[in-house]
This record gives sequence, C-alpha cells and structure tokens, in this order.
Amino acid sequence: MAKIFVIAEHRDGKLKKTTFELLGASAAAGNETHAVLLGEGVAELAKELAHYGAQKVHLAENAGLKFYSAEAYCNVIAPLVAAQKPDVILGSHSPTGRDFMPRLAARLNVGLASDCTQLAFDGAKIKVRRPVYSGKATVEVEFLGSGPQMATIRPNALGVPKPDTSKAAETMACAADVGAVKSKVLEVVKGSSARPDVTEASIVVSGGRAMKSAENFKILEEMADVLGAAVGASRAAVDAGFRPHRDQVGQTGKVVAPALYIACGISGAIQHLAGMRTSKCIVAVNTDPEAPIYQIADYGVVGDLFAVVPVLKDEFKKIKEH
Repeated sequence: MAKIFVIAEHRDGKLKKTTFELLGASAAAGNETHAVLLGEGVAELAKELAHYGAQKVHLAENAGLKFYSAEAYCNVIAPLVAAQKPDVILGSHSPTGRDFMPRLAARLNVGLASDCTQLAFDGAKIKVRRPVYSGKATVEVEFLGSGPQMATIRPNALGVPKPDTSKAAETMACAADVGAVKSKVLEVVKGSSARPDVTEASIVVSGGRAMKSAENFKILEEMADVLGAAVGASRAAVDAGFRPHRDQVGQTGKVVAPALYIACGISGAIQHLAGMRTSKCIVAVNTDPEAPIYQIADYGVVGDLFAVVPVLKDEFKKIKEH
C-alpha cells in the first residue's frame, strides 16, 4: 500500500472533477489517500474530497493562497512533503498542474512524468503511460531512485468514481507560510463563456478554419448547448481570430480526452491530433474524404459542415427528448 498525495484543484469554490478522478483511482487501489487543499476559505471542500476517497486532508489556508500561484504552492507543499514523506504525488495535467508540478519536482529533486493517460499502482510504486511523438506512440514509465514519484494525469483519463457521501476524512491543518514570493496575483478576470472548459468537458465540439468566421461558430455553439458540450477550435481558427486562445485544442493549446469529440471543418494537422487523439469517440465532419482527421476518427461524415451540423443538432434534440 502506498501513501498517495493528490493535489486538490478548485476554482470559484468548486473542486475540479480531475481531482475526483485521482482520488478515486488511488482509493480503488487500496492506497492511503491524502488530499492537499490550499486556498482561502476552502475548509468546507474537505468534506467533498472524502466522498471521492480522501482519507486525510491537509488543509493550508492563507490570504496569500486566495489565487493560485506556483511559487506560493511550492513554498507550502515542499515542507509538507518533507514532513509526511508520501510515496507518490499526483496532480492533474491542467494549466495549473502543468505550471506547478514541474516546479515542485525541481524543488524536491525528483522526476516527473507529465501528461499521463494511464496509471497503475504496484505496492509503493506506480507505472504510468504517456504519449510521445505527438501522440503517435506511448511509453510506459516507472520511477527509479528515492523520493516521491510525481505524475500529472490527463483530465478524463481515469473516470470520475461514484461519490460515497457516508465517508468522512480527517482534516489536518498544516503550515501555510507562502514565504517571500516574488510575484502575486491581484485580480482574475473571468471570460464570459458559461460553457465548461474544454479540458474537463465530457463532450467537445470543435471547429477549424473551414468555419470561415467567428460568427459561424454560432452553429457549433447551438449544437454544444443541446449536448451540454464545450466548444473548442483548431489553431488555424484561433490564429484567424475566430475563437480565443483558451478554446484552442492541440499541441500548442489544450490537451483533451472527452468521451465524445466532434471535429467540424478540421483537416487534422498533427499538432491538432496530438491534443485530442485520446478522446474515447471521435466524429469528423469534413468535405475532404482524404483529410488526416479520418485516419483516427471512429465515425466520419464527408460533407459540408454548414449542412451537416444543423441536422446533427436536430437529431441530438430528438434523442434527448425521448
């Protein structure tokens, strides 16, 4: 049995479902599962962490942790790790995890396996699998030497377990000294979109250069609203100004692994495929039957997206109504 630390991510008073995935995977393997919760006024979230498998919650509250800061997080967690000596530290491969976990690994002088799509426990050791060469191959990674094993896991890779509301966790306050940080966040300006983030959504509808304009993304948004999906975009669409960068899916954008990915007017450049090829089911809509996207798609519709998407939307509506 291993001692596992899971870094709990939260935003606007709500825990990220990627945290539940990590807790559930650790608990299901019979590990001693700890959650590390940092912030200001977040103590109530400890109860929900227990429902997904956390046996102990290390709570650090400080005004300096109100907003996420990689520097502040490291200053708080590194001493906690030195005192508690976990075997494994897991985080989500989210923008936060990609920023913070490498810094913590460097502070602890240990290795980090990033963007992992599979996780297995073997006693006090873990083995992970991660994509290489833009997703064309995967490698299995195991850890050598002493110190905690660290990994970031791609969102939606493990699945969210069913919560057990009867479970409770021991909450332990830990030192929350953020130290003399060199920078701090003063304000967070939120985007206007109420849709889920592409990295966490179970369904993603994406558009490419063939959308022709930002206004034309409305037909994808209408279908996404029916499905409760996020709206993504290829780099070409973002570079053309059709969508903000936060919606970009691909090697230079966000990596996603939803249950369903619908690519509309996206040819399938290798950089885009690297960001979505681990989706459980891929549907492509493109006028070019030789488009690379069809090589990895589970289903394909060769046709004009402006004719196909409204039909799909209507069919999805009928399915939901019945």
